Amino acid sequence: MSISGKKILIAISGGIAAYKIHFLIRDFVKKGAEVQVIMTPDAEQFVTKLSISTLSKKPVYTDFYSDNGTWNSHVELALWADVMLVAPCTANTLSKMVHGMCDNLVIATYMSAKCPVFIAPAMDLDMYVHPSTRKNLEMAESFGHVVIPAESGELASGLIGQGRMAEPETISNTIENFFNSQQEAQTLRGKVVLITAGPTYEALDPVRFIGNHSSGKMGFSLAEEASKRGAKVILISGPTAQTINDKNVELHKITSAKEMLAKVFEFYDTIDIGIASAAVADYAPKEVAKEKIKKNDENLTLELVKNPDILKTMGEKKTHQFLVGFALETQNEEENAKGKLEKKNLDMIVLNSLRDEGAGFKNDTNKIKIFTRTEKKEFDLKSKDEVAKDILNFVESQLLK
Repeated sequence: MSISGKKILIAISGGIAAYKIHFLIRDFVKKGAEVQVIMTPDAEQFVTKLSISTLSKKPVYTDFYSDNGTWNSHVELALWADVMLVAPCTANTLSKMVHGMCDNLVIATYMSAKCPVFIAPAMDLDMYVHPSTRKNLEMAESFGHVVIPAESGELASGLIGQGRMAEPETISNTIENFFNSQQEAQTLRGKVVLITAGPTYEALDPVRFIGNHSSGKMGFSLAEEASKRGAKVILISGPTAQTINDKNVELHKITSAKEMLAKVFEFYDTIDIGIASAAVADYAPKEVAKEKIKKNDENLTLELVKNPDILKTMGEKKTHQFLVGFALETQNEEENAKGKLEKKNLDMIVLNSLRDEGAGFKNDTNKIKIFTRTEKKEFDLKSKDEVAKDILNFVESQLLK
């Protein structure tokens, strides 16, 4: 695979190594990539907008506003990119990135980026080995960014040592290898995955509802991981503070169980995998008051009626879909989970217990067991992002059978 068709956002900061970017842009464009360049104000001391835009075939932005007053949206720039490359990345720009010092277009765009970020540092050797620089590079890597190490050689100061920005060929190969490995990891490419997430809220009156403590974190982590594996994801979420910016994830927000049911079956016939991680309210008020219920009596009696069982309905209408359910239990966990697997015609079920510390609602971690009709697999306490990987790995193993 080449980088043809990929969208590469290059951010140039103010270092002498900026002259090398011309060769890199030319290489990317020659290989069919689409290149957009942004620059810090200091970068203009080393390269010109004219030379960069000539090679990239796009306008180059250095400020939030163009001369004609047009706003250069850092959000749109960030969401446009498949990868962002900061090269050269000076000590100053690196520090601003990891500490959130957002005072120019480059940093604002970086802080809005959801794509992988590559950093090619360039500075004098004493600056490169300084404890603050080493710490900042470690922080950048802890954010998940890829640091392309500086190389050794003659520096602008006349000194010889490590600090030279990696050569354009090295940077190009690093990014091309990333896209190649990403392609190899596209284990769900061509699949459509529907995921339900979060709670449902069942209205009592215009201001009150019956709900639960589900944060939606597990469902959103599953959506992000499925997208990374190449799937088209339909994410149907109840009320939650979770957000997602991923071009492969189609987010639909609902409030009640009935709304979730209707939305699920808008897509159900077209999906390959259904993962029902939402915590759907089992009951809803029989009648919803049109006005706010006043606190007049000592007691308030509510009549509740059963909500539609979304997962059971999905199981009943299953034709080709691989269906995954979730069970959150407080007692007889395994027995109840296996019973749900059978009753709702699921292919597998993910069990977590509120008795396990760190599992369940609101936590950033979860501890799960997975059951099929013939298998059981237990996992340690992990972050929900890692749990999402475990779940999808298991799904893929079942699809291969």
